[in-house]
Amino acid sequence: MGHSDKKPISEENALSRMMRICSRKEYSTFDIRQKLYKLGQNPETIDKIIAKLIENKFIDDERYTRSFVSDKIRFSKWGEKKIRYTLSQKQIPTSIIDNVLEELEPEELTEHLMSIIKKKYDSTKADTEYDKRTKVIRFALSRGFAMNEILKCLDKISTIDEEPW
Repeated sequence: MGHSDKKPISEENALSRMMRICSRKEYSTFDIRQKLYKLGQNPETIDKIIAKLIENKFIDDERYTRSFVSDKIRFSKWGEKKIRYTLSQKQIPTSIIDNVLEELEPEELTEHLMSIIKKKYDSTKADTEYDKRTKVIRFALSRGFAMNEILKCLDKISTIDEEPW
């Protein structure tokens, strides 16, 4: 019997499976909706299961967003733009994203940006200072940081690196 011959698991089994995975790790409503869809659940059943998971605090998009933002800043060193974009792809409401990001200390993001720029600047090989700065800027933009913030940090770094006369 092939994989496609299997009939979808029952609503109860799907619910208990989702409760189990949600108790191990934070998931967004969107993530769980996709998992249930892959298990062959119909949209009506998916809505019922998600309502139960939310009601019983197994999923909470605000809690998920806090955890996601914290991890992406601390471990992945992402900037605000990349975080915002990724969360909106997961259909997290803009109001939740705004609230969580507003709670961040701007200094914390600046410190992370400064550390990744310094590291990248020191390890980047280029023929001219302009090429080096361009490579570092491109790298920081790909991490989701704003251009004005990147330039501020780069200016601080290049003044640190210049030798006093």
